[in-house]
Amino acid sequence: MHQGNESLPQEFLLLGFPGSQALQLSLFALFLLMYLLTVGGNVAILLLVSSTPHLRTPMYFFLSNLSFLEIWYTTAAVPKALAVLLGTNRAISFVGCLLQMYVAFSLGLTEYFLLAAMAYDRYLAICYPLHYRAIMSSLLSVQLALGSWVCGFLAIAVPTALISRLSFCGPHAINHFFCDIAPWIVLACSSIRAVELVAFVIAFVVILSSCLITLVSYVYIIGTILRIPSASGRSNAFSTCSSHLTVVLIWYGSTIFLHVRTSITDALDLTKAVHILNTVVTPVLNPFIYTLRNKEVRESLLRKWRGK
Repeated sequence: MHQGNESLPQEFLLLGFPGSQALQLSLFALFLLMYLLTVGGNVAILLLVSSTPHLRTPMYFFLSNLSFLEIWYTTAAVPKALAVLLGTNRAISFVGCLLQMYVAFSLGLTEYFLLAAMAYDRYLAICYPLHYRAIMSSLLSVQLALGSWVCGFLAIAVPTALISRLSFCGPHAINHFFCDIAPWIVLACSSIRAVELVAFVIAFVVILSSCLITLVSYVYIIGTILRIPSASGRSNAFSTCSSHLTVVLIWYGSTIFLHVRTSITDALDLTKAVHILNTVVTPVLNPFIYTLRNKEVRESLLRKWRGK
């Protein structure tokens, strides 16, 4: 249905977080620190992988994609959240809100596909070590990574189109620190059932498919590791996938609640709290997880630090 000028507001207001000025400044400092650590840590991984010849393998190619994604995923939400916390610029245009929502959710869905591709890579490396290089070629690595990005950005296009056609009659205050779907569409005066249904189906299909690929991969990986006779062999095999498994558990744990619900307008305050973990905390953890739990990355960083 075509909207008149009265139903297409020029801008919305992001409410951010309730509380005193001291709380707002504390959250600002925390968000800023997390953002700088996220960008710095992931840039460090990108530079390390690109400048270290023995890290130019499919596993670290996927890790570089993940690091690049995390930089832009947190950038899609946090800078605007910082302005909201300072109270300097709470307003955001309709187009700006639509673009922020599209980019943030596209990158979020892309991460599911990338983590599934990384699980498949670890499955081939551990279960078929002699054929790994032949199967996981550079071409296949690029195809899996490119497919993850394309699928992620295409999947959210339909909900974005549906939201762009909603009528907003006011109030125009979004109960969030960025343009999340749930607190935004509750402001619509037209029916949001189609948006809820499409968003639920897309989230369910993406999460279920990527989760199944990851789960099946790790079932075979664990089975193969348990059949290794020596304890050192089992430890070395598991160390190659422990970082990825840790990231998978954190990511799925912080995002399943956000997407797989029959009504995405339920529990908006809880959704906001989980989004802090999802967009601020999780991206900053990944570089440290891969640094502390991955021997190759840790040793490469130490060599770079010592100038060798």
